[in-house]
Amino acid sequence: MSNTQDHCAQPALLHPDQAIEQLLAQVEATQDTDIVALTQAIDRVLAEDLASSIDLPPFDNSSMDGYAFRFADLATSQDKTTFNLVGSSFAGHTFNGQAVPNSCIRIMTGAPLPSGFDTVQMQEKAQVIDENHISIEHPHRLGANVRKRGEELLAGTKVLHSGIIIRAAEMGVLATIGISQVKVTRKLKVAFFSTGDELRPVGSELALGQIYDSNRYSIQGLLSKSHVEWIDLGVIADDKEAIRGAFREAADQADMVLTSGGVSVGDADYTKQILSEEGQITFWKLAIKPGKPFAFGKIGNAIFCGLPGNPVSSMVTFYKLVLPILNKMQGLKPVTPLSCQARLLSDIHKYPGRVEYQRGILSRNEAGELEVAITGSQGSGMLTSMSLANCFVILDQAQGNTPKGTQVTVEPFNNVLC
Repeated sequence: MSNTQDHCAQPALLHPDQAIEQLLAQVEATQDTDIVALTQAIDRVLAEDLASSIDLPPFDNSSMDGYAFRFADLATSQDKTTFNLVGSSFAGHTFNGQAVPNSCIRIMTGAPLPSGFDTVQMQEKAQVIDENHISIEHPHRLGANVRKRGEELLAGTKVLHSGIIIRAAEMGVLATIGISQVKVTRKLKVAFFSTGDELRPVGSELALGQIYDSNRYSIQGLLSKSHVEWIDLGVIADDKEAIRGAFREAADQADMVLTSGGVSVGDADYTKQILSEEGQITFWKLAIKPGKPFAFGKIGNAIFCGLPGNPVSSMVTFYKLVLPILNKMQGLKPVTPLSCQARLLSDIHKYPGRVEYQRGILSRNEAGELEVAITGSQGSGMLTSMSLANCFVILDQAQGNTPKGTQVTVEPFNNVLC
């Protein structure tokens, strides 16, 4: 085995699951909250448990268009009974008359069921005899097609819990129980920047040795889907005091400072030196591929996370390490990522020693079986492998070469990467 392989397998490398556990133990959820209008609550983190002040539904109502009547009035000796049509009940316009024997009313979906009526027959199974008489086929049971008051939940029941993201369904639930304002966790601020004289802005011409600054855009995209407010401080020149100033500016504005590059053993720039001078930073070696170098600590009052410089490594370590930190800091409840087993469609070459997150395309074949194809070359600088993928193929730390046809663990991308 080569020296490179020995280095990758050395015990000093920390398993990513252990790293996540240790990282999360060092951060706390913010206690700061905002009160926002319901219209501004989408994608915010709920900061309180909410109970309904009303029954849902708030009244007995019809689940479909049809005719409401008293079940006891059905004739027992024939398949149909004729009823006298005495009125109608529409949503917002309730029938105000009395339920008398052998009477029925026209009723629409969601309309209140007037007192005395207890069953609804769908209109397709009712026959209009004339403008005053309806023939109804016998339904199977008392209370057919009726939604009872409180059958979804009773007043006082907790309907939403602190630590969830308010999405479209929760917006609707909040409106249903009459909530116009809601307490949410203050939106976290994350500041980030790039360093390097070789980095050029997109749209400009490249000279020999220069590259476009892509990581900053990937990070912006990841943060935009992480329910935080991001602050882009741009590209900072390879100047010691300029970099120091950028770190101080970032820490003054944000809850987290995020960078990519400059945290590897072989890095010769100013980033590691300034981090050591300005903050309390630990440099980690993780048993993860792509990835391995990672930095974590504090600068001023801000949490600092330093990602590897390679584009794919930067995205993978953000997804596996930084995102759980941000979620905890926002007060989100921890969620175990969804995973499944799928049949591998090609051989994978792997040395034992690190957990690998290979980029894959998960699909279902004609027999209904899950299959996964690797997106091609898995180099940590090949960002197109992330663009083509919809999942990670996760290979354990001790796992070696994996042949075609093997059942492998697959983790579909969540909403941050999709």
